[in-house]
Amino acid sequence: MNEDVRGYLRAEGRKLVNEAGDEVLLRGVGFGSWMLPEGYMWRFPSGGDRPRRIEAMITELIGEPKSELFWQLYYDRYISRADIERIALEGFNSVRLPIHWRVLMEEGETAVFKENGLRLLDQVIDWCRVYRLYVVLDLHGAPGGQTGTNIDDSERDLAELFTDENNRRLTVELWRMLAKRYKDEWIVAGYDLLNEPLPDWFSQYNPLVMPLYRDIIKAIREEDQRHMIILEGAHWATDWTIFDEKPDDNLMLQFHKYWNNPDTESIQKFLDKRDEWDVPIFMGEGGENNKDWYAGAFRLYEDHDISWNFWTWKKMDTDNSPCSIRKPKGWELLVAYLEGGEKPSPATAERILWAYLDNLPIEACDYHSDVVNALFRRPTVRIPAIFYGYKEEGIGFGRYGGLKRETSAIGFRDGDGTDIRFLARGEQSAPNFQHGGGEPWKDEDWLYVHLEPGEWLAYEFEMEDDYAVSVELRLSAEDTAGRLVVCVDDSVIGEAVPASEGWSSVSVAGTFPLARGQHRIEVRAKGGAVDLMWLSPTARS
Repeated sequence: MNEDVRGYLRAEGRKLVNEAGDEVLLRGVGFGSWMLPEGYMWRFPSGGDRPRRIEAMITELIGEPKSELFWQLYYDRYISRADIERIALEGFNSVRLPIHWRVLMEEGETAVFKENGLRLLDQVIDWCRVYRLYVVLDLHGAPGGQTGTNIDDSERDLAELFTDENNRRLTVELWRMLAKRYKDEWIVAGYDLLNEPLPDWFSQYNPLVMPLYRDIIKAIREEDQRHMIILEGAHWATDWTIFDEKPDDNLMLQFHKYWNNPDTESIQKFLDKRDEWDVPIFMGEGGENNKDWYAGAFRLYEDHDISWNFWTWKKMDTDNSPCSIRKPKGWELLVAYLEGGEKPSPATAERILWAYLDNLPIEACDYHSDVVNALFRRPTVRIPAIFYGYKEEGIGFGRYGGLKRETSAIGFRDGDGTDIRFLARGEQSAPNFQHGGGEPWKDEDWLYVHLEPGEWLAYEFEMEDDYAVSVELRLSAEDTAGRLVVCVDDSVIGEAVPASEGWSSVSVAGTFPLARGQHRIEVRAKGGAVDLMWLSPTARS
């Protein structure tokens, strides 16, 4: 049970607080592809990259009546009570619900709402109240489309929310309705007004974003004075230059982060805006990478007191989300059809699609606890050495004699002045932070930290239960004197002595139990220079 999930959430200076006045840091997951199916999560090509194209394909293959039944079962199974229960048991305290306007509203000139769609939303919110998960309502696909891309189900790949007054009006009315419906629902954390408005190629409309935000806020506040407003920047939520004047007193700003350096320099502009406006900030969407990156990026947010939300909880045939939907036999026939190939028979298509529906419940998915372990740094987890503490020198790391080194050749964590080096494979000479999947770092192709005697690095991690831990380290030394003293919570548990030549893995075991909660590993070079590639805490009963 999440004890910090108590009563309405609000912004108070740079912090989020619950109704009891306790500080809360949101740690959650997003429900990508639930109400707004995204083709990449179905392993579909561009012909099936968004809801309207997927819907059209299914109707073409099995007809309208069975298509309607398919979507009813899809919504019910993709996110169920069992998903909510598992998310809470894992220690998350929030979820972000991406809303697709066409699920909640009829298409047309006037605002006509669909009770069936709203009941879907109500049901998930009810479950979240039972299991104590704050809910962020995220308008992921607005009328007309706020991004002009597949992710908002745009009809013509245009940002027609900003070019059609009727779409603008419908969006305001949608938020008015939601505010009226949920004004007394404390488990709703806040209203995320627009997901990722206006990529750079539509930046001519950027001056229209804040006026729309203000109109939506006005409509919300006429119905609901309590819930927090959440605003995203332009260009995948990363361009905060659109934020001119603070439009509300109960406000949080949101950015997204994918496929780039997990270091303080990469988020400094967001930290600066937090200080300028004195508001909390939210990494509202990030993931789609490898577990080593997760172990760094999500600790970056924690160390800077930034709430976060992982994208995404569930998708097909994956190893970098917690839930992997098994790909049904014959799925390649649907892919081929979307690419212009032969149309499967209705019976064949129905068999494939219903097998997919059978694979949607969490009980039928392959569950990757190692992804969750990486997000929370929960044993067993591998932590690349370069992801030492992101707090200031003296807390997250220590340099001997205050010597600050130049590391601009690497271009990562340069402000720390630590000695980060690259162990290249072949002719490669730069770290692969842009990688979106798989495992880019291997033993022969890694960033590592070079430590002189007396220098140290600290790594926070989380225990789920009361166990002792052992710490495995991948390291090397220039001579036989070099070693690492390993401490857990300020108590020495042993020394890691590398093999005489090259890289080796050494395990140091603690003998005392650690209580559930946050803990700290500190490694300190002794006797000679030591290179550290990664470390991995493991719980021992």
